[in-house]
Amino acid sequence: MNRFQTLAAAALFALPGLALAASSNLLSVHVLNEQTGKPAPGVVVKLEKKQGDAWQPLNQATTDKDGRIKALWPDAPAAAGDYRVIFETGDYFASHKQSSFFPEVPVVFHIDNTDEHYHVPLLLSQYGYSTYRGS
Repeated sequence: MNRFQTLAAAALFALPGLALAASSNLLSVHVLNEQTGKPAPGVVVKLEKKQGDAWQPLNQATTDKDGRIKALWPDAPAAAGDYRVIFETGDYFASHKQSSFFPEVPVVFHIDNTDEHYHVPLLLSQYGYSTYRGS
């Protein structure tokens, strides 16, 4: 087997593991622009955990071309508690040369079962938003 075949075989064996890792991540988000009816790529999303009266940063990522972050939970053990995701919506709209009434959208939620998957969709417009617990 030549070097290229060896690398190709290694990649094929690694792909299922990568897919499993992404699908088993505790937290995902999806942002849709209600004004256009399309995904919102390029939205920065921060994840924080409540510690007493303060919020501790855990991770940050940017939505892909489909408006998704499939694996927002950091490479760390999960723990029950209160968390929030902060969607940087002002920067998103500014990048499209539009204003927004909400510069950011914080969504606070509670994780009680770390064996479940949590999905936070955000339906977004310049002057409003809605969210819910997705699947």
